[in-house]
Amino acid sequence: MATSPIQLIRQATPEQRRTLLAAALGWALDAFDAMLYALVLALLMRDLGMSKTKAGLLGTLTLLASGLGGVLFGFLADRIGRKRALMASILTYSICSFASGLATSIAMLAAARFVLGLGMGGEWNTGATLVAETWPTEFRAKAIAIVQSSWAIGFAAAALVAGPVAHYFGWRAVFFVGILPALLTLWIRRGVPESKMWEERQHLRQSSPRGNGSLGAANKDIPSNVSANFSMIFRAPYLKATIALLLFNFFCLFAWWGLFTWMPPYLSLPVSQGGRGFGVMGTTTLLVVLNLFGMFPGYTSFGWAADHFGRRKAFMVYSVAAAVLIPLYSAARSPVGLMVLGTIVAFFGTGLFSGSGIIGSEIFPTSLRARGLGVTYNGARTMSSVAPLVIGRVGQARGLSWAFYLCAAAYLLAALVATQLPETKGKDLQ
Repeated sequence: MATSPIQLIRQATPEQRRTLLAAALGWALDAFDAMLYALVLALLMRDLGMSKTKAGLLGTLTLLASGLGGVLFGFLADRIGRKRALMASILTYSICSFASGLATSIAMLAAARFVLGLGMGGEWNTGATLVAETWPTEFRAKAIAIVQSSWAIGFAAAALVAGPVAHYFGWRAVFFVGILPALLTLWIRRGVPESKMWEERQHLRQSSPRGNGSLGAANKDIPSNVSANFSMIFRAPYLKATIALLLFNFFCLFAWWGLFTWMPPYLSLPVSQGGRGFGVMGTTTLLVVLNLFGMFPGYTSFGWAADHFGRRKAFMVYSVAAAVLIPLYSAARSPVGLMVLGTIVAFFGTGLFSGSGIIGSEIFPTSLRARGLGVTYNGARTMSSVAPLVIGRVGQARGLSWAFYLCAAAYLLAALVATQLPETKGKDLQ
C-alpha cells in the first residue's frame, strides 16, 4: 500500500521531521531568492538597458557560481558537517539577494548574483545529504522528493511577492525581501540535529587511523586527503554512474534553466519583442498555477514513481514527456493554453529533479556522498550555466518560442543518457 506524504511524516521520528523541514525550507527559500531575478527580469532589462543576451549572461553567471558552490559546500559538508554547511549556504544566498537590490550597474548586479549562486548551489547537496542520511531506506526516495518539491513552493511565493512589490515599490524592493531566509538559520542552529551517520564516520576517522588494527581496516575506504577522496567518484566502481548522472543532470538543467529563466519575461514582454504581452497579474497568476499544480505535484510524485517503476524508468518517462510537450507549449497563444500546457510541462520537466538526490545518495557511500552529489548535480549546473545565455541569444535572433525547442532537445538527450544509469531501487546506504 502506497504511503502518502502526510502518513510518511507521521511515521517519522522528531529528528527526521526536523531535518526534512530544514532541508525543505532551505530549498524553498533558495528557489525564492534565485527566481526573483527571472521574475523582475523584464524590469531590469528596461531600467538597466540590458538586451536579452546580457540578461541571459547574468543568469549564466549565477548558474556557473551555483555549480562551483555545490562542489565547495560539498567539501565543506564532509569536513564540518551537513548542518553547518546548510546554514552557511542559506546565509550566503540571502545576503546576496539583498545586495542585488543595491546594484546601480549591470556589473554590480552580476557580482551579487554570482556570489548568490555559490550559496544556491551549496544548499541543494547539503540538504539532500542530511535527509538521505537521516531517513531509512524504504522512505528515502519519498523524503527527498518532498524536499525537492519545496522548490515549487518557493517559486510560487516569489511570484506572489515579486508582482505586487515590484508594481508598488520597484524591483529593488523585491530583492530586499530576499534577506528574510537568513532568519531560518537561527532555528536550524538550535532545532536541527546533525547527521548521526556523518558523526559516526568522523568519530571512526579520528579514533582509528588507517592501518591500525581492525578498526583501521574497516576504515580503509576513507582516504586521508581530500584530493584522493574526491577522485574516487571518478574511479571504479563509481565512474560510469558518476558520468551518467553528471550528463543526465546537465541536459535536464540546461533545459530547465533555459525554459524557466525566460518563461516570466516570455509571458510579460510585449508581443513585438517576442513575448505574450500579459500584465503583472496575468503573469503572476500563470506562474503560481504552474508551480502549485505543475511543479509541486511533479516533484512529489517522482519519489512514488521511482519506488514503483524504478529510478531509471521514472527518469526516462518524465524526460521524454517534457521533451514532447515543450513544442506544444511554444506554439500556444491563448492564456488557457499557456496555463494548461505550461503546468503539464512543469510537472514532468521539474519532477525528475527529485530523482537526482535519490539516486545520487544511493550510488555514493557516506564518505563521498556530499561531494558526489555536489559534483554530479552542481557540477552539471556549472556545465548548464550557458543555458540562459544561449536561449537569450537565440531568442534575440529567432524569438523565444523557437529557442524553447532547444530545451525540448535537451530533455530528449537526458532520456537517452538515463538508459546508462544504474538501478538503485531498494539499495541500503553504505
